[in-house]
Amino acid sequence: MVITKVALPRRTFLRGMGATLALPFLDAMVPAMSARAKGAPRFAAIYVGNGANMNDWTPVSDGANFAFSPILKPLEPFRDRTVVFTGLDNFPATDQGDSGGQHPRAAPAFMSSVHPKQTEGADVRAGTTIDQIIAAHIGQGSRLSSLELAVDRNDVVGACDHGYACSYLNSMSWKTPTMPLPAETNPRFVFERMFGSGDTAEARLVRTEEDRSILDGITREIARLKRRLGAPDRAKLGEYLDAIRDVEQRIVRAESTNSDLAVPERPAGVPETFKEHAELMFDLQVLALQAEITRVSSFMMARENIDRPYREIGLPEAHHAMSHHGNNPEKMAMFSKLNTYHAETFAYCLNKLQGIPDGDGTLLDHTVVLYGSGMSDGNTHNNFSVPVVVVGGRDQQIKGNRHLRYPKGTPLANLSLTLIDKFGVPMGRFGDSTGELDLLSGV
Repeated sequence: MVITKVALPRRTFLRGMGATLALPFLDAMVPAMSARAKGAPRFAAIYVGNGANMNDWTPVSDGANFAFSPILKPLEPFRDRTVVFTGLDNFPATDQGDSGGQHPRAAPAFMSSVHPKQTEGADVRAGTTIDQIIAAHIGQGSRLSSLELAVDRNDVVGACDHGYACSYLNSMSWKTPTMPLPAETNPRFVFERMFGSGDTAEARLVRTEEDRSILDGITREIARLKRRLGAPDRAKLGEYLDAIRDVEQRIVRAESTNSDLAVPERPAGVPETFKEHAELMFDLQVLALQAEITRVSSFMMARENIDRPYREIGLPEAHHAMSHHGNNPEKMAMFSKLNTYHAETFAYCLNKLQGIPDGDGTLLDHTVVLYGSGMSDGNTHNNFSVPVVVVGGRDQQIKGNRHLRYPKGTPLANLSLTLIDKFGVPMGRFGDSTGELDLLSGV
């Protein structure tokens, strides 16, 4: 490790015209002669609606060194960090006397373990989600308490599905039982929320026309900082700045598809394909976690009841329609292909996290990533034994390379309760939990 003359504060920002840049963890932030600092804990949740083809999702073998199922095969490079769960029920998402509404209940219940109130009005109610409980504990000092992202349009309001308000479909994160957090779908808006920009449409138009980087306003500050850093830190900072420039350029390219339109108050250009859009949002999520702009983020990679087709991989039928396969083998194979595509896109995020040094390990070492759906068999709207995976969590002593199968009737809330506790928030009970999960840490 290269020791610099002056140790930088852990929370160091570079400020310039219209921009505030948080820095990633650098060796120079470790006081001279001290032990290597441990990376800060992070939490990320990734949600995919409409369930999965559980025949191709569920591994056939249990325990350590299990054989990855066809859908989860893209996660095998992260075997030593991956835990697959079978048998966890999202019971709060079941109807319990309500008429319909399986889709709007699935996502809010996934991380709240509370049965959402059936209402088309503003009096929505579910439960505080685990990401927000964790954010309240580890998010102090971060620029954003949490960051909520999505790729599917969420500007529909009012009643959406069987007497349920659209906010149930649009939000997987709830700050309080009555406050769903809207997820942002526009990469430009997310970027500007993270790093700052012009305050008006005119200012943003000038920056776009001049093809300026948000880094241009802090060039002197960057140069001054580099003179204080050792070679490893200069290389790490260079990679971080390159990642920011790359995201900027991809946002500009996406917006250029609407170049014949007037620049709105909030630029609305997004990538054309799901893959481009999702990967760009993952890059933003990883940047936010890397620089500790936030330590907690959620990403609704596919909304419940969504009608998006995936023509880029030869699937012209809508996502929701594909989930209602009627047990037709050909249609089930198509649905598995889509589930695998989502897993491949998730693996892109994991690869980014694994490739970024952070403290005494990698960003993935210091991040617990929850991936799954609030519904299992979308064909029957089944909420039992839902598809769930946890990746990362080295610092929380989560032991990977295992497929854990739990007895029938085990609440998904038990996993939520366990994860909350591993972030230092002992609650005793959460939603319909019956206790913490055994075997999660392993020996």
